[in-house]
Amino acid sequence: MINGEDRSVLYEFIKLDMAIKSLQQDYSSLEKLKMSKIYLRIVGDLLKDIRNDFYNKRRFLAKKNIAVVKWVKIDEYFSDVIIKTAGEDEVLRYANQALKAQVEELIHSRLNKCIEIV
Repeated sequence: MINGEDRSVLYEFIKLDMAIKSLQQDYSSLEKLKMSKIYLRIVGDLLKDIRNDFYNKRRFLAKKNIAVVKWVKIDEYFSDVIIKTAGEDEVLRYANQALKAQVEELIHSRLNKCIEIV
């Protein structure tokens, strides 16, 4: 059983993972833009920041013997995430649209933070 604090870290880890995958997918399409150097730098800095937090969360979860095994898409509305723990494996169900909105919010807040630094 995953306690509340670990579940919160796990949820942040899942959102960070999705943000990284989304930004990596979009990164190659930025090269076609006229001002690509600017956009590539912004997204590159954003990815660096998110990856750093992602790896810290992954290390934290690994110390607790918690790992994401795989995603299983149930239907267009829900997905299950299979989690390996020291005790027994758990399945957590997430609403796809809600998770997407929270990942977008995470990227937006991190983008604002990166732009403030520049």
